[in-house]
Amino acid sequence: MSDESTPARPFLIGVAGGTSSGKTTIAERLAELMGDRHLALVKLDSYYRDRPDEPVEQRAMANYDHPEAFDWPLLNDHLAALTNGATVPVPIYDFTTHARTGEVRRVEPSRIVVVEGILVLWEPSLRERFDLKVFVDTPADLRFIRRLQRDVAERGRTTESVVDQYLTTVRPSHDRFIEPSKRYADVILPEGGLNRAAIEMLLARVREVAGGTDLAR
Repeated sequence: MSDESTPARPFLIGVAGGTSSGKTTIAERLAELMGDRHLALVKLDSYYRDRPDEPVEQRAMANYDHPEAFDWPLLNDHLAALTNGATVPVPIYDFTTHARTGEVRRVEPSRIVVVEGILVLWEPSLRERFDLKVFVDTPADLRFIRRLQRDVAERGRTTESVVDQYLTTVRPSHDRFIEPSKRYADVILPEGGLNRAAIEMLLARVREVAGGTDLAR
């Protein structure tokens, strides 16, 4: 019988899906509804490998939808630490310079830990950590439109550069790595953040795990 003073192991949820599928909207909505005391949100985008010795022009040409773009050991170390009740320093990544800023975001251990990102169901050692695996399934045309709007408005990209990147690296990587990872999902959710019924279903499960008491609304 475990000591009552020992914190319960957190319930880990992986939320994957293609670029701009709505997975971030779902994860952030769960975090908002549950509150920081009950849910810790970790984003795969924070764990892009740092390449400080490469010029920015070279970094801009990298394939950021390929598994090799991510620092899997660091992410796994951080999840292990959260599982053991420790606070972790999550890197802050600058998408305009394609580099870590040197600053970090402190993530506290919580009863629920959600890990969100395009390839969180692809990487085997990461995938094995999850108690619930979710894949957000959204049509490719809608995902491309959302990505185009986001990258132009928020990341200083030109329309031409977004289209070129999508055709050169994003779509091929989706077909090769992201879409096949869907077979590992326990739950497949269509339409991402627009699917209110799906969010309510996930929220009900998260509240059940967290005990259903004193939760943020």
